Amino acid sequence: MIDIESHVPKSSVSRSVAGTRLLVGLLQGLVLYLIYQAGENKLWTADNSGLFAALLLALTIAPVLLVSGLGHMPPKTLWRWLLPAAAMLALLGFYDIWRGVGAPYWDYVKSADMARFPSPELWVHAVAGFFIAQSLVSAAVIDGRRIASYRSMFESASKLLIQVAFAGVFVGIIWLVLVLGSELFKLIKLDFLKKLLEESWFAIPVTTFAFAYALHITDVRPAIVRGIRSLVLVLLSWILPIAVLIIGGFLLALPFTGLEPLWATKTATALLLAASALLVVLINAAFQDGSVAHEVAAPIRVSAWIAAVLLMPLTLIATYALSLRVGQYGWTVDRLVAAFCLVVALCCASGYLLAAIRSPLWLSRIATVNVFAAFILLFLLLAIFSPVLDPARISVNSQLAHLRAGKVSADKFDYEYLRFSGKRFGNDALKEMAGRKTGNYAGTIAMKARAALDKKNSWQPAVAPDKSSLAANITVWPKGSVLPASFINQEWKKINEDWSMPECMRDRSRTCDAFMLDIDADGRNELLIPGSMNATLLMQDKSGKWVRNGAIDALKSCSKDIQALKNGTYQLVLPVIQDLQIGEVRYRIDSVDNGIAKAGCSK
Repeated sequence: MIDIESHVPKSSVSRSVAGTRLLVGLLQGLVLYLIYQAGENKLWTADNSGLFAALLLALTIAPVLLVSGLGHMPPKTLWRWLLPAAAMLALLGFYDIWRGVGAPYWDYVKSADMARFPSPELWVHAVAGFFIAQSLVSAAVIDGRRIASYRSMFESASKLLIQVAFAGVFVGIIWLVLVLGSELFKLIKLDFLKKLLEESWFAIPVTTFAFAYALHITDVRPAIVRGIRSLVLVLLSWILPIAVLIIGGFLLALPFTGLEPLWATKTATALLLAASALLVVLINAAFQDGSVAHEVAAPIRVSAWIAAVLLMPLTLIATYALSLRVGQYGWTVDRLVAAFCLVVALCCASGYLLAAIRSPLWLSRIATVNVFAAFILLFLLLAIFSPVLDPARISVNSQLAHLRAGKVSADKFDYEYLRFSGKRFGNDALKEMAGRKTGNYAGTIAMKARAALDKKNSWQPAVAPDKSSLAANITVWPKGSVLPASFINQEWKKINEDWSMPECMRDRSRTCDAFMLDIDADGRNELLIPGSMNATLLMQDKSGKWVRNGAIDALKSCSKDIQALKNGTYQLVLPVIQDLQIGEVRYRIDSVDNGIAKAGCSK
């Protein structure tokens, strides 16, 4: 029998390093537990929640960097990198809380206590950014210079990625085993293990210790890591011809279909960016560290060259699609993030295209492009969660500029975007708008800003208008008409939760038109109110109470016909088909086809 372990090269990591790594993992868990308990016991008030977030972010990510660097970096070099990294993480965590002050935290979180935690977006970007930074620093230490060779960068980044991925899987399996064990003991009426798993003093240190242990195990078996990496990259590289065929076919079809169907999706930029990212990943799966050119199969080499050429039209179309949306509606957080991604994509696209032109047999020059793109990506990942390029601040200023320039009316302006996506900057703007008393449409702006500030999350039912705002929200036609007093004074219970009613009656920030028509020819006017869903018919019952009694679905999108109603160029006509009454039961007969025009916008 062959001893596999004897044939697997071991790393040079000493036992003292191994012990230090495990100790770091355990201490990390204990410190995080203390921070957690401090938060649970209200020792971290709203005034210093920024400190709580700063410590939490720094002490979650920095120890992982320490464990990864131990045994591979000289102690002095390691601490010269680790201390600034921890400080940067702390500053990012503090700023994330500061920018969220006054704004609802997570749309789906109701507990105010959660506002002490860094946002999910920051967690993702911080992990990605410091993963890249750790790879660059490790590679530089290996090569003994400030900017490492691409081969060293690739080796360091790919190794760390696999280590973190397997460590995450290992921790997940550990917890599955523990949960399974707790359920087994429950079968025999023993719940001590289940209670133990629910204790934070146990759960947090176990998780961090297991993660550190998994990082160490994957580090002392470098050959296994390289083998897994090679297998994954080879498999990915064979997807490249398929991706090239699909994306190339898509680009070839565009001259025949035109770009209008693409713009109509409203997701063109995101999909094109995803396609570009896929090509970049697959090209690099084939390229690896640049030393495998002679081993790459001809179909993959050809596909990699074609993919490098296809990147440019993909990113240019994505850029144009984004510019159209920004020109129409201004910057938002999502569009800014897309723009930052496009910067990296355009860098890769132009570099890969030049590499394809200059090296038709193999893309040997993309190594330099990858290094340059890595530094740009690292800068952007850190900048967007700092005052440098804060998307919330930039997007709020853009939206307000659109409003001031008249590109969007005060009635149509998205006040809730400022509330839920604008962080501190959006809510400060809403507070200013809510107190506005002068200027164009000051009343409308103030009313809608106050309504947005009243909402705690986007899922919350809108605040129903009171009697005065109900009258102000509804413009009555014919011109000069007013809402009936019985309509205004009626108690509309839970109207804000009734989705069948017009928006202006459910939400005091919305406005609409109402047309007074005597639909049933009883001498009393009814109200026809067009909305985004349909046109709702409100009429009085025998007791004088206003109730919903019908709707016209087609009228919601017929701006020409709504204008005709305003102008009075319409007529009320009797139905061609009468109802059938048998006893006290009245049956309405729906027409199938009797020569009458179907409901729809007039020509």
